[in-house]
Amino acid sequence: MHFTLLYSYFSSAVSSSLYSCQLQGQFHLNGMHKAGDVVLGGLFNFHFFYVFPDLSFTSEPQQPTCHGFNVVGFREAQTMAFAIDEINRNSNLLPNVTLGYSLYDNCANLGIAFSAALYLVSGQEEHFILDKTCAGTSPVLGIVGDTSSTRSIAISSVLGLYRVPMVSYFATCSCLSDRQKFPSFFRTIPSDAFQVRAMIQILKHFGWTWAGLLVSDDDYGLHAARSFQSDLAQSGEGCLAYLEVLPWGNDEDELRRIVDVMKKSTAHVVIAFADETNMINVMEEVVRQNVTGLQWMTSEALTTAIVLQTPRLMPYLAGTLGIAIRRGEIPGLREFFLQIRPDQHHNSSYGNSPVNQFWEYTFQCRFAPPTAGVDAGAALCTGQEDLENVETEFLDISTLRPEYNVYKAVYALAYALDDMLQCEPGRGPFSGHSCGNLKGLKPWQLLYYLEKVNFTTPLGDQVSFDENGDALPIYDIVNWLWLPDGRIKIQNVGDVKRTGFKREELTINEDKIFWNFESKQPPRSVCSESCPPGTRMARKKGQPVCCFDCIPCSEGKISNETGWYSGLKMTVCRYMINMYLKTVPFFIDSMECTSCPDDFWPSPQRDHCVPKKTEFLSYNEPLGICLTATSLLGTCICAVVLSIFIHHRRTPIVRANNSELSFQILLSLKLCFLCSLLFIGRPRRWTCQLRHAAFGISFVLCVSCILVKTMVVLAVFKASKPGGGASLKWFGVLQQRGTVMILTSIQAAICTAWIVSASPTPHKNTQYYNDKIVYECAVGSTIAFAVLLGYIGSLAILSFLIAFISRNLPDSFNEAKLITFSMLIFCAVWVAFVPAYVSSPGKYADAVEVFAILASSFGLLVALFGPKCYIILLRPERNTKKAIMGRSIES
Repeated sequence: MHFTLLYSYFSSAVSSSLYSCQLQGQFHLNGMHKAGDVVLGGLFNFHFFYVFPDLSFTSEPQQPTCHGFNVVGFREAQTMAFAIDEINRNSNLLPNVTLGYSLYDNCANLGIAFSAALYLVSGQEEHFILDKTCAGTSPVLGIVGDTSSTRSIAISSVLGLYRVPMVSYFATCSCLSDRQKFPSFFRTIPSDAFQVRAMIQILKHFGWTWAGLLVSDDDYGLHAARSFQSDLAQSGEGCLAYLEVLPWGNDEDELRRIVDVMKKSTAHVVIAFADETNMINVMEEVVRQNVTGLQWMTSEALTTAIVLQTPRLMPYLAGTLGIAIRRGEIPGLREFFLQIRPDQHHNSSYGNSPVNQFWEYTFQCRFAPPTAGVDAGAALCTGQEDLENVETEFLDISTLRPEYNVYKAVYALAYALDDMLQCEPGRGPFSGHSCGNLKGLKPWQLLYYLEKVNFTTPLGDQVSFDENGDALPIYDIVNWLWLPDGRIKIQNVGDVKRTGFKREELTINEDKIFWNFESKQPPRSVCSESCPPGTRMARKKGQPVCCFDCIPCSEGKISNETGWYSGLKMTVCRYMINMYLKTVPFFIDSMECTSCPDDFWPSPQRDHCVPKKTEFLSYNEPLGICLTATSLLGTCICAVVLSIFIHHRRTPIVRANNSELSFQILLSLKLCFLCSLLFIGRPRRWTCQLRHAAFGISFVLCVSCILVKTMVVLAVFKASKPGGGASLKWFGVLQQRGTVMILTSIQAAICTAWIVSASPTPHKNTQYYNDKIVYECAVGSTIAFAVLLGYIGSLAILSFLIAFISRNLPDSFNEAKLITFSMLIFCAVWVAFVPAYVSSPGKYADAVEVFAILASSFGLLVALFGPKCYIILLRPERNTKKAIMGRSIES
């Protein structure tokens, strides 16, 4: 039943319309048209403003009206017309094919732009003949436009469903690079992703780490803000002092608040990502509050905005640095502009010809009926007015930037179409290896070739698209120059482009830049000044990383003002640091200072490393000189005593005290004095190995001789008693020599095993002092060192005990008392040595050991040989056999 009703309804509807279909409505848009075999569409901004009628829906709604003629937008549309005319005259490109165009006004409004786009892709005829399909004027094959990112997003999202190519010359939002959402969108202008990175490069170049950001409240501004925050944080080149979204319309309270933020901020650089409509409003508030001293940076949408380049705004905007679309030259364009005549282009059914509107705006005349916004009382336009006789920016082609992108967009579509038409049947890219043809041309077929298009403009600029539909990124960097005569000039001061490694390459000629400051120099814009040498950053809580305090580096660390350790300017210290850090770059404003290598120490300013002072017991210092002199003095005294004993070897006192053992003791004491010299001077491998071995063997030789001598004294005393003569047979000369040799050999074996198993080696000790290196001998084996000292100590204690037992012998054998006293001194010195040695750092440990050697040696020398030398030299009358045997002597 439902199907029957629907069929009856549609049957009656079709019968009443005489088998014709009818459009639901038409849009009376401002437009320019030219017929052709293939038609290209275009969306341009012919007007700044629009007015929608009352939508009460009590009658058919009226069409919106546009006003505020935009000469620059009209020039961009005429550039497209010129490019199509130039292609039609080119016999090498699209031969036998005539291109036409349909260009519409978007009136800076999304709804109007969307209506125009739908109008372009669906056809413009009011009636269609119903013959299975509606046939009429073919829709456009591709669209050049739109200027706005927001409008391009909306239009391309719909056109992408039908794979209709759209090539924008001014929409820069990075979101449009998403091929999943916008598969048929291309552009001849770099995306904001590249523009943001270009701006960060400029900030880095001038050392501006603290900047404010103003963005428009649309897709263009908001996406740019997100990209800027993300890329700036990743680059580590700076921070945003504030981020403000500019309101639509003249919201005075919000504008006042935003300018107040700018005024109070310490950032002297302001970056603007907005269109001229937003910027005009905020600049009016800047002028009202007289906010000067700011360095402006603008995106490509503002850089060439004529409405901002006025004498009233120049005190605030002069010196602005901006990212600008690549400037180009289009030969023959001015001549084409001069040929424009209203009667040639007044081809709109409703009189909405942009050419007529331009004519009325430029010559302040009117056609009948007059265009909206034109004084009805103005003189009538003849259409023969001469453009060369009137001053108009329309003819200013000195800085063709958006126009150059329009030119490249038209040629990109033309080259793609040309490549498609040159396809050889049977070798095409489509199903069955078929090719596209002009009669049944589909827009999606053109997309295949548009992705692969690659050509060079007459200026030598290469045009191609990457996998996201973006053009090769390159921007000019311009500066707003305020000339003395009041004129404003926009001059190129550099460019930024992407290199082969997908990095931005910035070139700036600073000598050409006009700085709107008294110093005529670029301003400083930092939250915190760079930390001076010897300090490091400490972040301020709750603030961006660019805001920090500078605190001194901790002990043992440095920071350097040069930032990088340059290989050409390194000192030896810096070279060592670089090797130590394995050539990792080092920045002054790092969160932590850099540690010096072990052999280096920070300078007093803590800005570089200097070699640490070296410390060892040196022959050149007072302590080393004193110990050396004492050692040599002891050696000389031993030599003197030895010579005295040799000279008086026939005397009873020398013979009575076992002269051979006395000579051995003197020789060993001389070695003890000399071995102390091995502890003085810079430690070497051989001195480290010899010092303890020589010390140990020398002292064992000395103490073993004393031990044997003590035992001989005790044996002689026992032999003097009845029945004690047998005790002497065990202490003959050979037994004495053998005992000394065996006891000394044991120590030599201990030293040999020590050196072979764990040899002492030179060692750089950095643990005692932070700023010094103590050169010392590492013992290698503490156990071996303890065994060496323990063996010496055991022999000394044994000698002391035997001598102590012999202390009550008759006075004639009083040498036992001397041995007891000497061993007491020896043991006391070495018992005190152990804690003193352990607690003494660095060279003082060696000094303690040398002192113990010298003190014990002098103790033995004086205690054992002092009284004898006294008798030999000063009391010779006591050096007789009777005196030695204990008989009284007259004094």
